[in-house]
Amino acid sequence: MRFPWTHWAAQHLLPYFGATPVNERVVIDGNWVFAAGVTSGIDGALQLAAMLRGDAVAQQIQLYMQYHPEPPFDSGTPDRAPKAVLEAARNSVTKLTEDRLETAKRVADRLGVKLPELSIVS
Repeated sequence: MRFPWTHWAAQHLLPYFGATPVNERVVIDGNWVFAAGVTSGIDGALQLAAMLRGDAVAQQIQLYMQYHPEPPFDSGTPDRAPKAVLEAARNSVTKLTEDRLETAKRVADRLGVKLPELSIVS
């Protein structure tokens, strides 16, 4: 199953769940719609609304929400964030990332997911 990049601190864990990560905000895989984060969740919901009810309905929903993102900074992904900001953010989630990795390993084992050689970056 293709899966969008999830939160940057957990993206490397997707293969443990049998998912193939792709660098997209929203991925439609069969009848599944996946989104990579908070605002991409809105994007995914609007795409789903369009699939179910048509573009005009989805656009009305967007209008009702006044969803027109204009972020004050361009640091919403690790490749765009300043190096010091990314380093501080990674340091703040080190323990959580380690715990997630251990959980992902247990889940992969239970699911019988055969992992390719992984380069784990935390």
